[in-house]
This record gives sequence, C-alpha cells and structure tokens, in this order.
Amino acid sequence: MATRFLELHQTRPDYFDRSARGTQSSRRVRLDDKWPAAHVFSSTEPRWRGAQREREPEKGIFFRNEMKKVDESYYKAQKLLIKKADHKAIRGKVEKRMAEERKCSEELSAHQPEFVIGLRPHTVWEKMNVTLSCIVQGAPSPQVNWYKDGILIKPSEVPGKYTVENKIGLHTLEISRCSPKDSGEYSALATNIHGEAMSYATVLVNKYEGSDAGGASVRLEASQIVPDFTIIDGFGVSFGKEGDSLTLSCIFSTALSGHLGEISWLRDGVLLQESNWLKIETSNLSTTLTLTHIHKEDEGLYTMCLLTQTGYREHSGYVFVRDAPAAEPGAAGSPLDVECQDVNKDYVLVTWKPPSADGGSPVIGYLIDRKEVGSEEWCPCNHIPEKRCKFPAVGLSENRTYQFRVQAVNSAGISRPSRVSDPVTTVDASAANRIMRIPTNRGEIVITKDELEGDVHIPLPPTNLRVSEIGQTYAVLQWNEPVPRGREPLIYYVEKSVVGSDIWQRENLDIPVNCPRFAALDLDRRKMYCFRVCAVNKYGISEPSQPSEALSFGQTPAPLAPPHDIVPVRDTKTSVTVLWKGPEDQNELIGFYVYVCQVGTNNWEICNNKPVNSKSFTAHGLTPGKEYVFRVKAVSPAGLSDYSAESTPIIVNSSIYRPSAPYGLTQLSCGRNEMVIAWKEPKFPIEADVLGYFLDWCNAAVAEWHEVNIKPIKTRVYKMENLTEGCFYEFRAFAMNWAGVGPSSMVSDQLKCEQWTMPQPGPPFDVMATEVRTSSLLLHWQAPLYMGKDCVTGYLLEMCEAEGGEWAVLDEKPTLSTHMRVTRLEEGKTYIFRVYALNSMGAGVPSLPSDPVCAKTRPGTTEVETGVDDDGNIFLVLQCSEIAGSSKFIWSKDFEEIATPERVRVETIKDTSKLILVDPSEEDLGTYSVIVTGTDGVSSSYTLTNEELQRLKELSHQKRNPSITAKSDWAVEPLEKGTVRLWLQVESLSPAAQLRFIFNEKEVSSTPTHKINFDKASGLVEMIIQNFTEEDQGSYTAQLKDGKAQGQFTLILIDDKFQSILSQCDFQRYEWKRKQGPYFEKYLDWEVTEDCNILLSCKVTNTKTQTCVNWSKDGKQIPSATYDARTGISSHCIAQTTEKDKGLYKVIVADERGEDCSVLKMINQGTSASELKIQPTAEGIKLYSVLKYNMDNMKKAWYLNNKSLESQDRRRIGSDNHQVWLQIFNPTGGDKGKYTLELFDGKQKHLRELNVSQQVFDEAISEHQRLKQAAFEEKNRAKVVKGLPDVVNVMESKTLYLSCTISGDPTPEVFWLKNDKEVMAGEHCQITVEKTSVTFTIQQVTSQDSGRYSLLVRNKYGSETAVITVGVYKCGEETREE
Repeated sequence: MATRFLELHQTRPDYFDRSARGTQSSRRVRLDDKWPAAHVFSSTEPRWRGAQREREPEKGIFFRNEMKKVDESYYKAQKLLIKKADHKAIRGKVEKRMAEERKCSEELSAHQPEFVIGLRPHTVWEKMNVTLSCIVQGAPSPQVNWYKDGILIKPSEVPGKYTVENKIGLHTLEISRCSPKDSGEYSALATNIHGEAMSYATVLVNKYEGSDAGGASVRLEASQIVPDFTIIDGFGVSFGKEGDSLTLSCIFSTALSGHLGEISWLRDGVLLQESNWLKIETSNLSTTLTLTHIHKEDEGLYTMCLLTQTGYREHSGYVFVRDAPAAEPGAAGSPLDVECQDVNKDYVLVTWKPPSADGGSPVIGYLIDRKEVGSEEWCPCNHIPEKRCKFPAVGLSENRTYQFRVQAVNSAGISRPSRVSDPVTTVDASAANRIMRIPTNRGEIVITKDELEGDVHIPLPPTNLRVSEIGQTYAVLQWNEPVPRGREPLIYYVEKSVVGSDIWQRENLDIPVNCPRFAALDLDRRKMYCFRVCAVNKYGISEPSQPSEALSFGQTPAPLAPPHDIVPVRDTKTSVTVLWKGPEDQNELIGFYVYVCQVGTNNWEICNNKPVNSKSFTAHGLTPGKEYVFRVKAVSPAGLSDYSAESTPIIVNSSIYRPSAPYGLTQLSCGRNEMVIAWKEPKFPIEADVLGYFLDWCNAAVAEWHEVNIKPIKTRVYKMENLTEGCFYEFRAFAMNWAGVGPSSMVSDQLKCEQWTMPQPGPPFDVMATEVRTSSLLLHWQAPLYMGKDCVTGYLLEMCEAEGGEWAVLDEKPTLSTHMRVTRLEEGKTYIFRVYALNSMGAGVPSLPSDPVCAKTRPGTTEVETGVDDDGNIFLVLQCSEIAGSSKFIWSKDFEEIATPERVRVETIKDTSKLILVDPSEEDLGTYSVIVTGTDGVSSSYTLTNEELQRLKELSHQKRNPSITAKSDWAVEPLEKGTVRLWLQVESLSPAAQLRFIFNEKEVSSTPTHKINFDKASGLVEMIIQNFTEEDQGSYTAQLKDGKAQGQFTLILIDDKFQSILSQCDFQRYEWKRKQGPYFEKYLDWEVTEDCNILLSCKVTNTKTQTCVNWSKDGKQIPSATYDARTGISSHCIAQTTEKDKGLYKVIVADERGEDCSVLKMINQGTSASELKIQPTAEGIKLYSVLKYNMDNMKKAWYLNNKSLESQDRRRIGSDNHQVWLQIFNPTGGDKGKYTLELFDGKQKHLRELNVSQQVFDEAISEHQRLKQAAFEEKNRAKVVKGLPDVVNVMESKTLYLSCTISGDPTPEVFWLKNDKEVMAGEHCQITVEKTSVTFTIQQVTSQDSGRYSLLVRNKYGSETAVITVGVYKCGEETREE
C-alpha cells in the first residue's frame, strides 16, 4: 500500500485552551491512496466558523456557547486522529525494521556445522555401558552420523547394542555391555548445506585381572585400568534441630582427578551454592556439605551428584529439621520461607508459610519486622497480628535494601523469629515497561514512552483500580499508571468513601504513595468502602479514577478443607509412606504437614516442618515393630486446615522388593562336558530372604539364551551338564523372593568347556567379611571344589586397598581353616581380599575378590555376651536393634555348623537371641559366632574359655541354689529400761519374702513383750524384748525365704555372753530407775589440793527444794560437809590427813521421789602402776605404764639417764585414766638408755624404770619401720571413698548415672565390671575419670543392663572393689509397685 504524507497547519482559536497541544504546530498525517480527499481536514475551517459567528451576532450568547462546544469536540477529535496517526506510523516503521533485521540475522547466522563440545576418550571395564556425547551447532541444523573405525554405525542391525539420541543439539551414542571388541576409534560426522565437521574419540574396554578367576579369558594388569567412581559410604536420613549444625558426607571408592569427579549438591532438585550458612568441602576421596546454622527452610531431599566415566552417580537422603525449644512455654513454632513479592518504590508484599507446631493453642496472627541492610535495629511493620500469611510493607524508601522476619502469636506468647528473608531493594517496577529497544546493524536504539508522549503537563487519571490482596487487617489497592503520564515524577492521592455517602477522604495523609500500590489499614470492619486514586505531579492533580468496587474490610478467605483418605504404606523398617487425597478446593494451596502418633500414647509428633507439595510423604525415624497412626493438615496463606481423620494403624516393617541382580559369576571346576558355576547373592534388599535362583546359559557362538532350571535353585552353586567340549559358554543368574524375580546378573565371561588338568587347586569361592570393626574383621570362604593332584594343605590370603593399592600377602604362613581374623587395619580405609588354595604342587587360581569392606565399627554395634539367667542356665546372647521381620540369628561353633545341636538350645525373642548350654562341660569350649540375616552385616563372636565356663558354672549354682546374703549378722543392743534389741540385716528382699522366727526350736510370733519387725525393702529383721530376763536365754533363729532364695541366721545367747548382756540390762534398768529421782551426776571422788589437803566431792542433779544430801563416815554423820543447791556440788575437805581419816565415806541424796548413794573407801595403799613397756608404732617408739585406777592427782615426771625430759616436738608426754606414756617420734641413737617414770602422790615417790639397750632399740626400730611402711601403703592405697549405693533401680529407657570419689597415690586405675566381666566404654556406656571423681553412665537403659556391677580401683599399694546391684524395671512395673 502506497503512503503519502501531507503537512497540516493549525491555528489556535482565540477562545480555546492554552495547553501545549493548543499551540500552533505542524503534524504529519498518514494518507493512504484509498482515502478520499475529504478525509483531510482543512486549516481554513476554523476561520470560516469564526467569520460565520461574526455575520450572525444576533443569535447572542446562546449561539456562541453552542459553537464553543462544537469547536471543542472538533479539536479533541483532531488531536485523537493525529495521535493515532503518529503511533501507527512509528509502529509500522519499527515492525518493518525488525523484520529486515531478522532476515539479515538469519542470513548472517547460516554457517557450516561446528562442534562446540567434542567427543572425549573413554576407558571402561568390560560389561559396562559407555556414552559418547557432543554438542553441535550449525545453520540450518546439521545431521549427525556415527562411525566406528570409519564404518557407519547402524543401530537397527545390532538391536540393543547402540542407542543414538539428539536432545536439542546434544548428540549421544550409548554402547551397552561393552566388550573388548568395542574398543576402537569412534567419530561423529555433522553435515548441512554449508559443509561438514567431524570429532573423534577412542574407547578402550579393559578387563580386571582376576575378575574371571577360574575361566579362560583375556586379562589386563590393574595398573592399566582407569577405575570408575562409586560411592562406598554416604549419608542417610538425618535429623537436626533449629540452630544446630549438620554435616552430610560421602566417601568415594576412587580418588577424584581431572575433569572427572565434578560434584554438585542439590536440595529438592535445586542446585546449592556456598553461603554463610552452607559450606561445601571436597577432597580426593570425599565430599562434605555442612549446614552451620540450620533452619526449617533447610529441610528437604539432599542429593550429591558425581560425574563419572559412565554418567552420574547420585546419592540422596532426606534431612528433617525439628523446632528449637519455644521462646515461651506453649508458644508456636517459627514461621518459614519468608519471601518478598511485588517489589515497588515504597511497597513490598511479604509472604511466608505457617509453622507446623502451634504449641497447643491456635495461631491468632503474625507480627512482621523489617530492617535496612547494615543496621541491627528491627522496626515493626504491624502492631495488630495479621492472620493471613501475607502482609504489605508500606512507607519504604526508594533504592533502599531491606530484610524482613516474621513471628507467630498465640495465646501463650510470641514464637521465635523466622529466618531473615533475602535482601530486597525497592525500585520502580514499571520503569522497564516504559523503554523500547530496537536492535539494528549499527547498534541498539532505545526509545522511551516519555519521548513518544510529548509534553504532557497535568496527568490523566489512573485506570483499572482494583483490590489485589485483602487480609484481616489490610486491603491492597492496585492500579495502572495514567497514559500518557508525562515526564515529571508522579505521586498518588488515595481517597476512600463509605458506601452510600458522597464524602471522599484522603487515606494517605501521612504516607506518600510513589507507586501504583497502596495498603489501606485500620478501617472499620462494619462498613463497606470504595476507593479512588488521583495522579499528582508538579503541574497539578489529575481527575480521580473510576471508583473501585465496594469491599467489606476484614473478610479474609477461610483455611482449606482438611485432606481425606489417609493411607499409610510400608516403606522400610524405620519409615512409612503416607498417601492422601484432597482438598478439592486447592486455591492457593502451599503444601501439607504430616503428623504421627504411636498407638496408645496420644503423643502426636510432627513428621515434617516444611510443607510438602505432593500428596505423599515418607515419615522416617520410626521404631521397628511399633504401631502408628497418621493425620494431615493442608497449608494455605489463610493458615492450617483442621486435622484430617486418623489413618488406619500400621505396624512399621520393611516392604518386600524384588531382589537385585546376583553378581560375581565364576567357574569352580570343569570336566569334558560339565562345569560348576557359582555366584554371590544379591545385595538388596537385605531384609527379604531369597527363595531361589534361576540360571540361563548361552553358547557364545550361537548367542541364544536358554533356561537351565524351571524350579528355583536353593543354593548358589550349580553343576551344568551335557555341554559340548571345546565350546565357550556364557551364563547369567536371577534371584527370586516373594515379590517376584529380580533382574538378571551381568553376563559371565566366556568360559571354555574343557577338562581341568592343572595340578594346583581351583579357586576358593564366596569370600566374605563379618564382624567388621575399626581395626579388624573376620574373613570366611568356601574350600575349592577342584583339588588338583593333591588335597588342599592350606590357604594364603592377600589384601589390597580399594583405592588402587597393590596386593599384599597377609601372612606368609598358610592358614589351615577356612576363616581368618584380619587385624591391624586402618580405621576408615576400604579393603578387598582374595584367597589362594595350596597343595603340594603350589598355589592355585585366586578367588574372586571380596566386596569392598570399610574398616569402621558401625554405630550401635553390639557384641555377644555371656550370662546366667534366673533359672541358672548359662547362655550367650546377642541383641540386634536392626532386625527386620524376616531376620534370623544363625549361630555356629568354631565358625562351622554346630555338630552337637542337642547340647545347645536357641531362644529368640524380638531383637534378642540366646544360645543356652544345656549341660555345660569342657565339650562346650570354643568360639561361638552369630550372624543376623536381613541386616547390613551384623555379626559377632565370643570365645568361651575354661576359666569363664567355671565362673559361669559357679554363678549358675548360685542361681539354682540361691541364698539370702547377710549384710550384717546378728547384733545385740541393750537399750534403756532393760530393753534389748536383737537385729539382723540381709540384702533387699521382694514384697513376697517370708520370715519364720524360732526361739529354742519353737516358732514364735510378735507379742507386746517380744515385738518382731520385718522390713523387706531394707532386709532388716529385729526383735525387741521389753524386759530381758533369765527366761530369754537360748537360741534365736530367723528363717527367710524369697522365691527360690533361702537363708537361716541363728544367734546363741547362753552362758557368759548371756550373763554379760543380762548384767548390762540390769544396769540400764537400775540406771533408769535411779534417775527417776535425784541422782549423782558425778560420784564421790577425791583430789589433792594445792594446800596438800584432800578434798572429797560429788555432784548431784535432778534435785528439788526438798532434796537433802547427807554425808557419813563409817555410819557416822559428817555435819561439816557442804552442799550448793545451785550447782549441785557437795564437798568435804580433810586437812592434814592422818590414819584416822581412813574409812568408808558415804553420801546419800534423797527426796520423796527416791534416793541415790555414792561410796568411797580411803585406805593406805601404794600406787598401782605397771612396769614400763616399750611399743613400736608407725610414728616412732612409745614407752608406757598401765594404771589400775585414775591417777590425775599424782605428779608425773620422765627421766633419761637421770636427766629430766620435757614434752616437745620430738617427745610427747601424756596420760589418761589407763596409761602414762612417753611418745618418741623419729627415734635416733640418742634415744637409747635408761628411762625412769616418777610418780608423786603427795607423800612419796614411786619409780618405774626401763633400760632401752642396743638390742631392744634395734628391734623396736625395725618394727617401727615396718609399721611406718604399712601405714604409708594404707594411706596411699586405692580406695573408693564415698558415693556409690548398694542397690540402684532405674526405669527402662532412662539414663543411669553413678558417681563416686576415689583416693590413692599414685592415681588408681579404674575398671568397671558387669557380672565380673569388664565393661568397655562406648556409645551405650560412658566412663569418665576426672582426678578423684569417677562417673559411669548408661544411656537408654534396657533390661539387658540389669546385673551386678563392680568398681575396681587399683594402684601399686593395693586395690578395692565396690559392688552395686542395678535393677531395671518397666513403667508398668513401677506403677504396680507404687
């Protein structure tokens, strides 16, 4: 269509507006040839109309007003036409230019093919798949053909061998089941109309030396192999808690090198990058991902991807994040996934997801805080909690960067804050829409809408005003900018009006609105509102927009309906997959939360703290064998739905999967037309038993597979018959269980059928490792079927590190058995093993290498233990918490099937298996081992020695003939008033214990005068005899019975022993009776005063005013005696004692309550002190004299060689009522000589002498040194000072904590023993020794932890043992006892 342009000139009428559009200007109007000339408006029409108005002035004002309206309409139509013409012209020009540019670009881009990424060489093992890939570019798209050694590859000619694909420029060639024949040069030829290009790569297919043991095939040395990468140890399902750190790691079989081994970490399919919260570390043999401060947002499925020669190796595991402890008791969990949406100049819409835990009360709303990046001050965005999980943050500053966080509020308080959102910068979101970019061959042309709009002063009103979000406390208004908007910056005035009134009020008086978003807050919920918006610039205010639709503030959407049809499905032995349906209305559905409860507990726990998007979820961390129910909540911005109905209960157990493929097919022997084939059992699933195997064979020349057996084979060794001698055969195996038949194994090597005539033995087979620990393992294998020319005389073992190490012989001396314990392994390293059989002709063919084994003790590993049950049976026991429903405990003796099964009995209950010795004897000595099937290699062994058997037999005898042990034998305690207490304490007894009390062969019961008490818990038996007399002489016997345990304890009270107790009782009875009235607190005694007078004195107590004290001598009153009633002291002084003062002095104190008397006889008698004696002690030598009565009134002096001795540091002088002594510390030769003790009674001196000669001194010094050494050893001997009880009872699943204090120098060694067997520290039992403090802790106590525990402390000076009896009871048992 031809186009012409015509210049039009406009002249402004005098009465028209003076805007920019009204001034005289020039415009170009597009005219098509089809348009008539009348469509072009003449510039003379305004003048004509003006002249017409001048010729008709008589029409007056009315006519002029009408003409004004007509002119205004005319000019508006003219402006609109000019505007449309301008836009259409520019748009046409732009479209034409862009079409030319596209055509030119296509012409310029056309080129011959080019390989952006070419082929790379591959070296693989036989029977592996390999994929060659390249990226090709070209215009038009090239066609790619594949060649091998220059020959075109046609996939249709070899079905299943080659797979060719093209994925948007990525061309791949996959070669399946490589063989050495597939080695060669491969090329990709890309062609199009402009040319061709080619890329080359070589493929080398290698065989591993020894991998075909027992068969004839080509072999390569290990150094020629480029190993592929496999993951030998990876992370599993992990559980963390908010705020903690978590580490995930994988260990590889081969060191990473070159362009291989590239590692990527993903969470829920999203690639992870390092940050402040996430660290990724990679070494040659491992990679580790560390979450330094985990949040609930970190929950999800983590995947590690490793680039290998054959593609990618992946390992995945789910990470669950539990809530941190609530900020306040009963508060909800923290919200998560805080995000910022709809970012504008001064407005951000903040969204989040509600927490799964509400703390027991519903969440009533959320509080939102914000801060600027670089500041630590958080500012609240709202003061009234918002129920909906969205909130508009307004009043922000343009080009500032903000972060947000959210807290949940319920009736108990405010939750912990969520993780801080990613930083967001407030910008003009519509700025990009006002820019047009036109690419040209000279560059890019940028045109803004402002340039097209021209000079617009007052903006037009905004359009399309609507409500985009509505919450409980807000309503978000959104509108479009005015078009045209002008070049000046705009702000907006928002006005509101109550429906039904014509009054409009400004809503944003305090908050400037710079973007087409606004949140209306704090409105009356009972009213309905309309809104309108005006655009404002420096020239003025636009007309208001059209009012919005009426809205009722606060009408928020309700939460979704709960899901339904909750169906749990078995997954693994510790997990269950939960499926559900609904809700039908999935508007704004965010995800689901799953909750689990063990049946009978009503303790609901959260399975996931991050909503899942699918309608299925696998709950991990469940207890095997327990029964659980599930329920689900739907999550939306409106909050959480109600709980769904509970699912049907399900018992946690493993699902049954089809077994994986058998592997390791090998030839064990071969005849002219037969051969024996063996293989290894599938690795997965480990929980389900394999019911049998199917075997296929194929003649390599015919390449047609045939079934060997129709019924499954139970064993993993099969003899093939009716073969053709000289032919090569291939084999493959299938495993079967209750789920079906699994995939086939890899095809075996091509094995030639010919008679074996070699003199050496054939290969051993089925090499496997059990009892894998940190530094050791037990290796088993089967003897070869082909013996050679002589019988097998032994086996040689070789070991190799899996990371490319060399084979090394473990022991030059052959082992005779088909098992061997390998020690001195390095923790964390991975090893493989192989075995040679020996005979007189030498070593035969090696076995297949074992599976790689990592020298590491698995967490939770338990060992076989011995013990004796309550019936006295000796047993060996193993507990395994990893058992599945089909697991079995396989016991063996000396690593072979038990030859005499009648001597043992196996009892298995849940996760515990006991091997009971029926009649223990020396025939039962040996090594007992157990393997638990259906687990990841749980096994253990125990060597029963003669010493251990004898100890167990003694314990068995005690169990079968139990006796009650006495803690304290019979004791007799005289009490006041002549009462006697006979008591005995034995070990703690059960409530069912019985007592028979026998006196002089006659059973007696409790009476008021002979009361019998029996405290079973403490084991205390006592008889209290109120009035002990001659009739109580005889024998007392307590017969105790507690279940099978019995005990008899007898006390004999006759003759002197009885008389002694009787006299004590009489004395106590007399004393009690005496003290009912006034009595002597201090009996009559005498002393010599400083004036050499003799003073007789006594002291009475319990006196009254009427109490009198009478003195007499030989029956005659002594009136001169004095009595002080205040102190109770009465005395009589004798001056110048003469012969007449000898006699019997008597004092009587009496009143109406009774009387008491004290007698003193004064006679003329010398001192009663023994001769001096010498006694060696640990401190030195002691010289002493024994006194027959108190000599405090006498003066005492010591002499050595007639020289007076005084008490000092090295010599101490002392006396008491029984002795006078001289203690010599650290004696020396100067302490020899004649010692004299002088006693002066006021009248004469009494001497006692002792000559300490050289012989006497040497003997005393020798004994002193011995006693000193014994005291030193006793002081420094290892001892248990305090802290341990005799009996401890602890509830099952709780923690047992024992602590005590020890002493000794040097610091004692500490050993804990259980039933006289040492307890080793581990995860279950922790032992700590800090100076003199010893602690013993058992985590998660079980019934197996009951027993007799001993603490043995030992050093070079001696040892001591403290015994504690530990009992474990269940919660129900505790309740019954209470």
